[in-house]
Order: sequence, then structure tokens, then C-alpha cells
Amino acid sequence: MNSIFIIAHAPLASALRECALHVFPDCASGVVALDVPPNEPPEQTLAVAQGALARLGTDSTLVLTDVFGATPCNVAQKLIDGIHSRLVTGVNLPMVLRTVCYCQEPLDALVSRAVVGGSQGVMQVAPAVPQNQAKKTDDPNRRDHQQ
Repeated sequence: MNSIFIIAHAPLASALRECALHVFPDCASGVVALDVPPNEPPEQTLAVAQGALARLGTDSTLVLTDVFGATPCNVAQKLIDGIHSRLVTGVNLPMVLRTVCYCQEPLDALVSRAVVGGSQGVMQVAPAVPQNQAKKTDDPNRRDHQQ
């Protein structure tokens, strides 16, 4: 089974992990978060990340970061080896939930699931009529809530 390692600006990584564990509480040991505090040197963040990755003890890890080109992503690029670990940036909650749900799949398939889950989770939503209620009209004789 793959592990999921979220590296993001504080407190995003921990918040995403907590949200994922709210939905999938049994996956706590396979999802790790590293919050990168402001003003921490990248070398120190890399050392902490290397230690966390070593403690995971799994054969393969998907690393998720928040912003391409920022410190969490730059650290993750130095952390991954491309064989036992992969990196996807632009993390959001739908991406995390998708990866946790399918963490048993091969690493390459998990990368695809992460990208698709993250992109499908972003959409514009139009205002809607509340569920189970008819749309109001200008008819003064209409009785919406009478049976």
C-alpha cells in the first residue's frame, strides 16, 4: 500500500490530513502531513521531510504539495526519487480524498487518480433552488407548502 505525504505551507498540510481522516479514519497511519512554517530555511524543512519519509516505512509514497515553485514543492522535488515516490503539486481536498481512497493502487495509477481528482474537484457552481422546494413564481394564488 502507498503512503500519502502532504507538504504545504502551515497549517494547510495538517488541515488537509485532518479532513481526510474525518472521512477515512482508518487511514491515519498512511497519511502524513508536514506544515512548512514561514521563515524556516529550506534545508531544515528538507531534513524534517527526509525524517518523516523514512518513518513512513512503506515501499512507495505519493507526495502532495500546495504551490509549484514554493518552498514545499522545492523541498519535495529534492525528496522524491521518481522510483518509490512521486510528486503532484496543487493539492486540494478532493485530490487528497481520491488518493486516500485509492492508495492501494500502483503508484503511477495513484498519480493519475490524484491529478484527475484534484482537477474534477474544481468547478463553478451556479446558485440553485433549495432542494425539495419548488421555484417561487409571481402567482399570488400559488400555495407552495400546502398539500
